[in-house]
Amino acid sequence: MQVSKLFTQLIIAAVGISTSYGQSTKNWIAEKMPPALETEYALSSLPPRLRDAASVYLLDPEKGYYLARKGTNGFTVFVIRTQIEEEDFFRDSYMSISFDEEGAKTFVPMYFDVAAMRATGKYSLKQIRDTVLQRMKDGTYKAPSRTGISYMLCPLNRVPKGGTFINDVMPHYMIYAPRVDDKDIGGAWDGGQSPFTVDSGLTLDKEHSIFNLIIVPAGNTEKANIIAQNKDLLDKLAAYKPYFKVNMATAMEHHH
Repeated sequence: MQVSKLFTQLIIAAVGISTSYGQSTKNWIAEKMPPALETEYALSSLPPRLRDAASVYLLDPEKGYYLARKGTNGFTVFVIRTQIEEEDFFRDSYMSISFDEEGAKTFVPMYFDVAAMRATGKYSLKQIRDTVLQRMKDGTYKAPSRTGISYMLCPLNRVPKGGTFINDVMPHYMIYAPRVDDKDIGGAWDGGQSPFTVDSGLTLDKEHSIFNLIIVPAGNTEKANIIAQNKDLLDKLAAYKPYFKVNMATAMEHHH
């Protein structure tokens, strides 16, 4: 089930604590995207009506995220480049995401901390993951104080799966749902056709599962419209890196 892999970085699937120090892999420096393309891709996570007034953060791979454009509507967009549930860093993983004002106060600091730690080259991915888990447990990271939304309406995300990468096309909405799981809402993965939760599973107890989310996939008609509206962006991504090229006939099939 690809979607669980796609979102586990939101709630951190821990695989143990590393006792080593320092980072030996040369993949710890993510490849820098062209700023204009990164901006357009990040903004594609939002509905068009919210894009012009959103804050945009871009990634300096050797420092972390920086504010490239200050917005006025409370929404923040950026591109996630680190999948911390993996065993090692990747240079070519991309996920466009946005958060409302409440999410910018709660979820976003976690992502920016991860990027800043990676940028130092001093930490293994396991060490970063363990740091995030500890901050969720000790209260450094706070649960959202109200219901809110993260839009992920981008036309595609490039994510690792089974030792390779896939271009995942599943635009969706994410509702903040601290300590809520599928049992609470009757959710289940059915190929991305109905709501389900992303939760921390066995990693954290309910009390500390502060970043759980209810996922509402876009319907097939909306998905097709999103793909059509982002044709220019998809062409630019494919021109930048050929691995972004997507077979849209296949992309419109149900997830499994």
